Amino acid sequence: MRILKNPFYIGEFYWEGKLYPGAHTPLINRDLFDQVQAVFQGHNRPKQRKHRFAFAGLLRCAYDDCMVTAEMKKNRYTYYRCTGYRGKCELPYFREEDLGDRLGGILKNIQIPDDILASLRSSLLYDKDRSEAQAKTEYDRLSQRLAQVRGRLERAYMDKLDGKISEEFWESRSSVWNEERQQILLALQGLEQQSPERMLDGIRILELANKAYFLYVKQPPIEQAKLLRIALSNCKVDATSTYPTYRKPFDLIFERAKNEEWRARRDSNPRPSA
Repeated sequence: MRILKNPFYIGEFYWEGKLYPGAHTPLINRDLFDQVQAVFQGHNRPKQRKHRFAFAGLLRCAYDDCMVTAEMKKNRYTYYRCTGYRGKCELPYFREEDLGDRLGGILKNIQIPDDILASLRSSLLYDKDRSEAQAKTEYDRLSQRLAQVRGRLERAYMDKLDGKISEEFWESRSSVWNEERQQILLALQGLEQQSPERMLDGIRILELANKAYFLYVKQPPIEQAKLLRIALSNCKVDATSTYPTYRKPFDLIFERAKNEEWRARRDSNPRPSA
């Protein structure tokens, strides 16, 4: 359940107890995330006796693009059907259990094999360490240069006061040095804003893709739908098939799995790209 409370999925992350905006693309919109949090916060509040249909609002009919709605039969069974706003269509009624089994294949199709996940995780951690080392080297270099520029400004100013240099020379050189000082400060600020969480966010996405299907089959329909909404932006169904549209970056993971790139990596064993 922790993954459903993680602000990473709306483009934010916690660092040392504080919430920061991330550089990655949000996986779900804030309204949906807030709705999920409201459900958690209201868990212990008195609830009205109103049945919640797990997959309502998640699916569209592949025949006429109408929404797929749900209804209760005999106060026991949940069935899904096309709303039929454009007239009668060919979409049959689906039992919730049967529909849930079909939708599980959507998450199975983005599953990353364990050995590939381990290789990708190792690669991302290596890139993270290398990036941090490079950033530290550049930070130290800029800090040294900033100290040099400030020293020049201070010495030149004292020389101006002592009459060793002219006012015109001071104004021309101080203008150049001040501009360089501002550029260095901006570069240092940019380095400070680089977050080590970015690579870790990538690892979390890969781990979610690896485990999503196993989590899905163990959950009730309401929780299954929450996992689907993390991975999907849209999904259509017909009598026999599903047509998912994955959110980024799950769309890229799906394409690699579909093209059997995981198998190619096993055979050639190259260093995996992030």
